[in-house]
Amino acid sequence: MDNYKEITPEQLDKNIFQLINDGWMLITAKKDNKINTMTASWGGFGIMWNKKVANTVIRPQRYTKEFVDGSDTFSLCFFDKEYKKTLSYLGSVSGKKEDKIAKSNLTINHINDIPYFEEADMVIICKKLYAQEMKPECFIIKELDNEYYPKKDHHTLYISEIEKIYIKK
Repeated sequence: MDNYKEITPEQLDKNIFQLINDGWMLITAKKDNKINTMTASWGGFGIMWNKKVANTVIRPQRYTKEFVDGSDTFSLCFFDKEYKKTLSYLGSVSGKKEDKIAKSNLTINHINDIPYFEEADMVIICKKLYAQEMKPECFIIKELDNEYYPKKDHHTLYISEIEKIYIKK
């Protein structure tokens, strides 16, 4: 982490909407000494239970879900625009079928045994607090369920405490 400096959540001065929606992020976790990652463009940050939290969502068919479910912690990595093609690849190929991390040419490193990518501009270390599958009957606007879940593959919502934030120096 020599290339990074730690900041508090209050010091984060980036537009979260641009980071997640336009820039995307990698959700990366480790289970049984194996690492997997996926690209995500949905999620958010806020306060819950008097803690600074990240809200992430993962569909049940995503291989990375097994890794997030099998670990107490994971990382969220944000990258410069030059990595958009790599993030697109990592979001469209399953780590179950090929070693997509090796093919991405990104470099895995660890903070307290939590994997992250050295090329990231920002790394957020998260500790899971809560997980719940989204349910069709909970949608107030039913059209959202019909539009985003025609296969009934509802996301699991994870609320995780932000333990550390590192930005590139």
